[in-house]
Amino acid sequence: MSINPSVIAIPVYFLLIGIEFIIHRVNATKSYNLKDAMTNINCGVVSQITGAFLMVILFNAYTYMEANYGLFHIPMVWWAFPVAFITFDFMYYWAHRLSHEINLFWGGHSVHHQSEEYNLSVALRQSSTQILWTFLFYLPIALLGVDPIVFIVAQGINLVYQFWIHTESISKMPKWFEAVFNTPSHHRVHHARNPKYIDKNHAGTLIIWDKLFGSFAAEEERPQYGITKPLKSWNPVWANFAHYTEIYKNLKRIPKLKDKLRLLVNKPGWQPEYLGGYQPAPEIDPNYKKFQNRTSTRLNLYVIIQFVVIMLTTLSFLYFLTEMDIAQKVISAILIIFSVASFGLLFEHRKWSRGLEVIRIVFMSIGFVYIFGGLNPGFTLLIIALVYLLSSSIWFKTTRQKAVTLST
Repeated sequence: MSINPSVIAIPVYFLLIGIEFIIHRVNATKSYNLKDAMTNINCGVVSQITGAFLMVILFNAYTYMEANYGLFHIPMVWWAFPVAFITFDFMYYWAHRLSHEINLFWGGHSVHHQSEEYNLSVALRQSSTQILWTFLFYLPIALLGVDPIVFIVAQGINLVYQFWIHTESISKMPKWFEAVFNTPSHHRVHHARNPKYIDKNHAGTLIIWDKLFGSFAAEEERPQYGITKPLKSWNPVWANFAHYTEIYKNLKRIPKLKDKLRLLVNKPGWQPEYLGGYQPAPEIDPNYKKFQNRTSTRLNLYVIIQFVVIMLTTLSFLYFLTEMDIAQKVISAILIIFSVASFGLLFEHRKWSRGLEVIRIVFMSIGFVYIFGGLNPGFTLLIIALVYLLSSSIWFKTTRQKAVTLST
C-alpha cells in the first residue's frame, strides 16, 4: 500500500473546502460555482494521476544527483529541515516567477490561474505539465546535498502551506505576519488579472523574496480573478493544453525560426513587431460576464454523484499504487482522466458528450472488476460493478435536456 501523503491530505482538503462553502452560504458570499469548483478539483485529479508516473522519474533523478554529485551530503539532522525549507522556498520563488515570465512555462502554470473564482478549491487546480519545466530549478538542492526525504518534506510543507491562502474568507493577517509570510491578501493579488497586479507576489511561503526582488504588490482594490484570455471550458484535460494550443497557433504565424524561439522564451503576449509587437494585459472590462451556462438539476446531481465515485477511485488508485502492475496503473489512469473529462463535456452540452458518457460507464464497470479484482478477487466486485453499470445507465437516461448555449 502507498504512503502517498495525498491519501491523507485530500480528505482534509475536501473537509476544509466544505467548511468554507458552508460559511460562505451562511454569510451569502458568492465565491463558489459548482462547475468551476468541480473543474478545479478535477484538474487536481488529473495532476495527481499523471504525477504518479512523472514523480517516480523525477524523484529518481533527484536521488541520483544527490548521491553522485552532492557537494556536502547533509545528513538527516534537525537543522537540515529548516535549511531545506528555506532553500526550497527560494528556488520555488524563481521557478514560479519564471513560470509567469516564460511563455512555454506559462503553458503549464496557467492551469492554476484559469478559475474566475477564488476559494479553497482553486488551490487544488494544478497542472499536469508544469513539473516538466520547473523540476530543474530544484536540482541545485540535490547538488547542495539535501537528502531526498528531507527534500520531499520541505516540498510537502510548502505545498500544504499554500492551500489556506486561496481564500477570501480571511482579509488580513497581523502586520508582522503579512511582512514575512505569504498570506491570502498577497496571494489574491497573484491570482488577479488586473494589469497592475499581473506577475506579482510569486512567493510560496515567504513573501520576503518578492520584496527583495521587486515583484511585490500590496492588495488595494478587490482583484478580478482568472487569466487575460478566459478558458471558457469545464474540461480539465483541455485546460492543460489550452495555452500550448495557443502557442502552436502563434508559431505557425511566425515565419522566422529565431522569432519562433523567442515566442517560446519571452513573456506571454510577446510577438514580433511585424505581427503587432508585445500585447500587454488588457484593462478589465466593467461589463465582462464570467463564463457560465445552465444545466438541469438532474444532470448536476448525476455528475456530482459520479464525481464522488471518481474521487473514491482516485484515492484507491493512490493508496494501492505500489501493489498495481503497470497495466493496472495505466488503465486506472486512463479511466479516471476519461471520467473527469466526460463530466466537463456534459456540463458544456457537447453534441457527442452523452454517447461518450455511456461508453465511460461501461468501461468503468469493466475496469473496476479488472483492476480491483486483481488486488482483491471476489464475486462481490462483480455485483458492485453490475449495480454501478445498471444504476448509472438508468439514471443518466433521465438527465436528458434541451441543449443550452454557453455564455461567452
